[in-house]
Amino acid sequence: MMDITTIGEVLIDLTQTGVSPQNVPLFASNPGGAPANVAVAAARLGAKTAFIGKVGRDGFGAYLTGVLKENGVDVSGLRTDAAPTTMAVVTVSDTGERSFRFVRGADSALSPDEVDARLVENTKVLHFGSVSLTAAPARSATLFAARQARAHGVLVSYDPNYRDALWTSREEAVEWMRTPLPLVDVLKLSDEELPLITGTDDPEEGSRRMEAEGVKLVLITMGAGGAFYRWQGKTGLVPGVHTTVADTNGAGDTFFGAVLSRLTRRSGGPLEGLAAPELEEILSFANRAAAKTCSRSGAIPAMPTLAELENGEKAE
Repeated sequence: MMDITTIGEVLIDLTQTGVSPQNVPLFASNPGGAPANVAVAAARLGAKTAFIGKVGRDGFGAYLTGVLKENGVDVSGLRTDAAPTTMAVVTVSDTGERSFRFVRGADSALSPDEVDARLVENTKVLHFGSVSLTAAPARSATLFAARQARAHGVLVSYDPNYRDALWTSREEAVEWMRTPLPLVDVLKLSDEELPLITGTDDPEEGSRRMEAEGVKLVLITMGAGGAFYRWQGKTGLVPGVHTTVADTNGAGDTFFGAVLSRLTRRSGGPLEGLAAPELEEILSFANRAAAKTCSRSGAIPAMPTLAELENGEKAE
């Protein structure tokens, strides 16, 4: 039994690391992709995780497979394709904020019949994002997995991470990003995505609307402002952790991976008997993990281990 199985994209983040003396941008080929990031983040924090997706039969695909394995992620659900491994060109501003340009490839070629039903049905949590909803057949594969998980009593978590460059219009994005909501138990939104999904930028009202649609736990990340939550009709805000930002890439995935890793450690089920004080402790832990990622460059390479966070707690 897995703790967390994620499905979606694993890709190469061509991340800007600086400029040369001639002012030419310099890039590093970092492993990335939101669902893969979540799987690695949770694995580094002690969870048993698996990843379902697709890479090209090329050097980048082999590299990404190796990275997942090295981080303890089960790759039995990872397929290969004749299309090249997907890349995301990530440029970083002076303040650490990112902009994306995608070169799509194998990730969007995953079909429903390539989804490993064993991994979907024998896990505590199935997690996915919205990038795999942007193109067929990966869209069908992702929704198939979510429906299968729901039918087998698996907790479904969703991060509708909006990437403007992957959609033909904002309206199309909103339609497809909202499509999985009836299947979702745990939803994480950034404050930027909140109005897209809920129709309001007010966390109280937006989370209430999501709860009304059947989402059990709503999490809204607010950068340095911390993490807002709605759980069983009540809301709260857990303060963020101050850090010197090197790169925000992967911070949200680290946060969510940390949350899911802690939820799956609970006896009796991820959400069963969860009280607000325990949830706030989990979110505080996730904030610390995300802050650690922000303090370093890259996505997966920057993610903390459980020992790092625990040593930090002892040092405090």
